[in-house]
Amino acid sequence: QLYLEESGGGLVQPGGSLRLSCVYSGNRFSLFDMAWYRQAPGKQRELVASIFSGGTTNYIDAVQGRFTISRDNAKNTVYLQMNSLKPDDTAVYYCNRNARIQFSWGRGTQVTVSS
Repeated sequence: QLYLEESGGGLVQPGGSLRLSCVYSGNRFSLFDMAWYRQAPGKQRELVASIFSGGTTNYIDAVQGRFTISRDNAKNTVYLQMNSLKPDDTAVYYCNRNARIQFSWGRGTQVTVSS
């Protein structure tokens, strides 16, 4: 059964850092454009950062310059390095394909930014 498994979240103070990881259990991971998404309480899920199969990355304005998305195709893993975290970054973070047809969603990983 194919799955995505996110990890690395936690409670961090404003200005702190976290590194999220997402492992894909299937094959051909290197062919997929991937992305990190987040969903804050009471809000819709939004795309935060994307990385194409060729390595090009994109970010929403709110995280540009603070977050870095990367991938290790040999490990079927996509990462999200988050620096200078703000309370507004508090959300459940998910990874998935950056495509109209997506994998089944994982459980996500909770990121809480609070003093």
